[in-house]
Amino acid sequence: MSDALARLREMQAADLPVHGGRTLAYVYDSGLPDVDRIGREAVAAYAGSNGLDPTAFPSLLQMENDLVGFTADLLDAPGTAVGTVTSGGTESCLLAVQSARDSRPDVEHPRMVVPSTVHAAFLKAAHYFRVEAVVVPVGPDFRVDPAAMAAALDDDLHRTVLAVVSAPSYAHGVVDPVSEVAATAAERGLRCHVDACIGGWVLPYAARLGRPVPPWTFAVDGVTSISVDLHKYAYAPKGTSVLLHRTSEHRRPQYFAHADWPGYTMLNSTMQSTKSGGPLAGAWAVVRSLGDTGYELLSREVFEAVDRIVAGVADIAALRLVVPPDSTLLALATDATCDPFTVCDEMAARGWYVQPQMGHGGWPATIHLSVSAATNAHVDELLGALREAVAAAVAAGPVGVDPGVAAFIEALDPAILSEEDFDGLLVAAGLVGAGDRPGGLALPDRMAEVNAMLDLASPRMREALLVAFLDRLQRPNR
Repeated sequence: MSDALARLREMQAADLPVHGGRTLAYVYDSGLPDVDRIGREAVAAYAGSNGLDPTAFPSLLQMENDLVGFTADLLDAPGTAVGTVTSGGTESCLLAVQSARDSRPDVEHPRMVVPSTVHAAFLKAAHYFRVEAVVVPVGPDFRVDPAAMAAALDDDLHRTVLAVVSAPSYAHGVVDPVSEVAATAAERGLRCHVDACIGGWVLPYAARLGRPVPPWTFAVDGVTSISVDLHKYAYAPKGTSVLLHRTSEHRRPQYFAHADWPGYTMLNSTMQSTKSGGPLAGAWAVVRSLGDTGYELLSREVFEAVDRIVAGVADIAALRLVVPPDSTLLALATDATCDPFTVCDEMAARGWYVQPQMGHGGWPATIHLSVSAATNAHVDELLGALREAVAAAVAAGPVGVDPGVAAFIEALDPAILSEEDFDGLLVAAGLVGAGDRPGGLALPDRMAEVNAMLDLASPRMREALLVAFLDRLQRPNR
């Protein structure tokens, strides 16, 4: 058994660090070792508990109701509000769409209206649940235009079941005009969901700290549901999220029950049946330990870090802030002297993970930063690394793709490519090494050229290439 744990530690050494504030995507670090320890111990204590039947494990029901109550208070929910703890933001978003769809059994081909900056989880929900996603472009401030949302809602109103807005959007960190969109939805008798998965736990504290925050909570008339993740800025272990509904009537279509078989009557509040009590217990322990005061202090830390980074970026030539953030997410762009993909590589070489974002809809590729409270103690180091990374990227010049290769990729139709074609493209893109066994990971140390090639590809081609790549990675070790 000790050999297995030693092997785990050995394998984990190749992963991104989850503590220290130097990984600015995927993980969220409070910087408080005791909080992390409490969460991990709670996860371990409840790893074998099963949330399938709340009457069999009443402590899980108690913890879920406590977390939902804390979240409801934080988000200005009325006394009628109810909620559910899910496995993460994607499940919360999926359930918001599923419950909206199933609330309208009279609609044969349902549709929902979303901004072009909405999280991809909603397009996943559209795919899974066969709900047409009508995508509305955003303006130069990266917020959706309320008039455009209203026009899209009215375009086929009898089939529309949901309007979605973000607080904030992941790519740019800005809050959509929730009040206007929610009012329009309410006038038409539609549901309006606010995706606050990444911002919902910090924006209320931002407002308390006197920062300008557009209205977005249940205090806004017409908002019928909100998703907010606990494993992001509640700093809980992965993976927990909360989906709140304004009333139990709004939530009821979310439930699944089935009694017409010989076994137990299945009753589920989420997409999962059996689910470990560990993540729920970990979230409950962290939230109970930090409390309202602790989260306000952590929010003060993270917004101080955001402000310092914004100010520091303004002094770095060739780098700019794409849009002033409403929350803790920053999008950075480069000028023509360098490219964001090389900057990301140079940051990685200096021990910092920042996330490349591909160009979209005429917008250039960007660098994404999800800032955590733990980052505040290291902002000077981060800015120093950014200055060095940008200087190195400028010295190297913008990464290029051979014009012939670029033209070839742009002309391809992923719908008609064979497996052999994909194998050749994966090798050409640098995603796998020529001659590697299926599933062999052969990523280069630097990803700028790979990302530049992917950036040229159409979204459909990019999806197809990465699906083919993932398929080849996920092969059994035998």
